[in-house]
Amino acid sequence: MSDYPKTSRLMQRGTDFLGCETAILCGAMSWVSERNLVSAISNAGGFGVIACGAMTPELLDAEIAATRELTEKPFGVNLITMHPQLFDLIAVCERHAVSHVVLAGGIPPKGSVEAIKGGQNPAKVICFAPTLALAKKLLRSGANALVIEGMEAGGHIGPVSTSVLAQEILPELAADHLVFVAGGIGKGQAIAGYLEMGAAGVQLGTRFACATESIAHPDFKKAFFRASARDAVTSVQVDPRLPVIPVRALKNKGTESFTAKQREVAQRLDEDGIAMDEAQLQIEHYWAGALRRAVIDGDVEGGSLMAGQSVGMVKEEEPAAQIVATLMAECEEALTQR
Repeated sequence: MSDYPKTSRLMQRGTDFLGCETAILCGAMSWVSERNLVSAISNAGGFGVIACGAMTPELLDAEIAATRELTEKPFGVNLITMHPQLFDLIAVCERHAVSHVVLAGGIPPKGSVEAIKGGQNPAKVICFAPTLALAKKLLRSGANALVIEGMEAGGHIGPVSTSVLAQEILPELAADHLVFVAGGIGKGQAIAGYLEMGAAGVQLGTRFACATESIAHPDFKKAFFRASARDAVTSVQVDPRLPVIPVRALKNKGTESFTAKQREVAQRLDEDGIAMDEAQLQIEHYWAGALRRAVIDGDVEGGSLMAGQSVGMVKEEEPAAQIVATLMAECEEALTQR
């Protein structure tokens, strides 16, 4: 970090909290943020985060153990709040003494934050905050840090841009709390701006998806290299009864298939009388399967190519360490020119 003195100073709170050299987190991308990419980012001085997604406790247990074999540096685990076995997954993280748990996908259920922070191996809790009011509520509920993620991000997104969220939340909370900014960040110059606004660090996903260490299929990566920012579009909600969270991905036949899937689930609501919870779970299972087809199998037409609008800045495969170094150098240069 001696090569980046200005950046290091502004990231100090974030690096102290994360226990790493650079306050750059990797967003948890299902099927992508697994042992290889997570360990590579942590070994590069960043902070890797395992995407638990729909994993069972047994699978998460094996993934954490495998990641520990590849790095001695700290890393986190991202858990989805709606997971039916959330507390069992928390227990797995506690057993492995995972240092940081990220809760995503909704408001943490009662007792979850306490379970993470109060075990034999207490962990720090990071939560996503889509509004200032919810950010304050999460902090009161025990969150140690927040991620504010704008709609430019890939995967499940909210309705507000990163720049607006940063302006709303950082001036209010950043002086006394740790806030990481995410969504649409692809260059170090943007990192410099958010650090100057008071952010403790940043989170990037799309930029790391095509890292050399990412297990994503070569065709998945090539689709990213060909894409521009405008190719990463949001899904459309067909039926207002279905609480579908918009997803940003590269437009393809899979995008159209999701529209058909929503109609199918809506029809089951009418004809079969399935519960709304089950309907939403079917939607989430669709995304998990579609993403796997793209990432693992290389089905770039029928699968889901979840990507943020920063995808236009991803032009080639690079080692995670080079990505981190480039971002830090760009940030330092921008701060020096101020």
